[in-house]
Amino acid sequence: MPKVQAAAETGTGRLGRRRRVSTTLAEINVVPLVDVMLVLLIIFMVTAPMIQRGIDVNLPVARRTNQIEGQRVFVTVPAGYRENGIVYLGDDPVRVDVLQERVRQRLETQPDKKVYLRGDGALRYQDVMDVFDRLRDAGVEQIGLNTEAPRVR
Repeated sequence: MPKVQAAAETGTGRLGRRRRVSTTLAEINVVPLVDVMLVLLIIFMVTAPMIQRGIDVNLPVARRTNQIEGQRVFVTVPAGYRENGIVYLGDDPVRVDVLQERVRQRLETQPDKKVYLRGDGALRYQDVMDVFDRLRDAGVEQIGLNTEAPRVR
């Protein structure tokens, strides 16, 4: 709202009846806001890749590997499988007891029934074969074993 001030006395001796209206200049200073927003943007850009974390699996190394094409269904057997009986279907933890049903549900819309099995290098062979047999019982036609490509020195 504008401020109203009384006018100064004029030279004729009369009090001036005119009133002078002055407006104050009220502007928002946007520079600090932009500075804060840029700092927050940088913080989120740095921390976002750190938040995304996958499943830690040390895959065995093979001399020859082929690239996987198309829609892929991965079953990952982590190193702690023997203690807790949990495998990962994609990124979702699944108890090994319900693995067959979850795989059936995932593959019912796909034309080829392929699953790629990733097992930690520290696992016993029997543990990987246990999951392999459960995938066969679920109706999987082809099971691929994933390995890691050798590193170039």
